[in-house]
Amino acid sequence: MTPPTTVNETNKHSATPYEAQQSFAQSLKNAISEVNAQQIQSDIKTEKLINGGDVDLHDVMITAQKASITLNATMEIRNKAVEAYQEIMRMSV
Repeated sequence: MTPPTTVNETNKHSATPYEAQQSFAQSLKNAISEVNAQQIQSDIKTEKLINGGDVDLHDVMITAQKASITLNATMEIRNKAVEAYQEIMRMSV
């Protein structure tokens, strides 16, 4: 086993609280962006179906279900995060 050759290699796994916060915020933004993209895709396919566009009904239904499941999962994660926050705030220090 060879020792690390640079400072970056020694600190590779330890992030500052600010870096961890930024990383979490970016992950959250990406997840919400993905949910939004799924909703938009579902809306586009639904509009095409309504206007008589070249789209299969089963494809529209599958896309709508994926968007719905993604949104519901996001809401459940949010609810659990709020519950965890509230539990932490109730703790006595």
